[in-house]
Amino acid sequence: MTDLPLDSAQVDELKSRLFPWWDHHARDLPWRFGRTTPWGILVSEVMSQQTQMSRVAPYWTAWMRLWPDARALANASTAEVITAWGRLGYPRRALRLQACARAVNEQYGNHLPHSYEELIALPGIGDYTASAVLSFAFGTRIAVIDTNIRRVLSRAALGIESLGGAASAAERKLANELLPHDSKESEVWNQATMELGATICTAKNPQCEICPLSEVCNFVAAGKPGLAEGRTRPQQHFKGTNRQVRGLILSALRSKTDASPLSYQTLVKIWPNSSQLDECLASLDDDGLIELMPDKAIQFPK
Repeated sequence: MTDLPLDSAQVDELKSRLFPWWDHHARDLPWRFGRTTPWGILVSEVMSQQTQMSRVAPYWTAWMRLWPDARALANASTAEVITAWGRLGYPRRALRLQACARAVNEQYGNHLPHSYEELIALPGIGDYTASAVLSFAFGTRIAVIDTNIRRVLSRAALGIESLGGAASAAERKLANELLPHDSKESEVWNQATMELGATICTAKNPQCEICPLSEVCNFVAAGKPGLAEGRTRPQQHFKGTNRQVRGLILSALRSKTDASPLSYQTLVKIWPNSSQLDECLASLDDDGLIELMPDKAIQFPK
């Protein structure tokens, strides 16, 4: 892919269809449309990793009410942070977010830095999150590259299916080539293509009949070759996994009404397989999500 796959008129046609669609159909999420701070946008991006945005919204609202900025989160106890994370899943994200808050508070006086290099150096912040914050919070012209954006651009511009996995050099090049030159337009482009991929141009069942790009989409024109190819993964069962057990343990701790440790006898009633229970307790302790005592009673870290 050495040349831009679409000429300027074709890119303008995509924008002329995509931007009005965004204006009328973007989900009204609480961190959108200038209603939060750059820190609030970063929190939304961390919470949305591996979690649907619609599910994140009530947690984000409650979280930001408790800790509206990095300094407030930095000063919270670990127990409070893990409890507030609730059932969002992958709770280590909560600890990484608090570590990020402490770095922002200590190194940048509670103000989120504006450069890619400074953002990506923060704990738990990778390329996608740094780029999203720069675009959505600061209006920087930068390509935001997630699976949804890659899928939309690959289908609409190249007429081929995006195979998922890590972003390739060709996909990054495509995203940068198609990014509008105007910084405000680039922000809308990033948000709109992401939203289209999340809600319409989905991996397995794209709703091409209502897609604003369908009439100019090269993937549709080519007959949707290889639709969902490379997307089939072995079915991941949740029941009985260590992830389920870890979740049950943390849920039991969150449900306690007093500050006393949760006894091992109570934990065995929750999950009778003591070998698996012990393995999960050890992993939670290693991750810093619980404190494991000599008698195997547990509590949240202080």
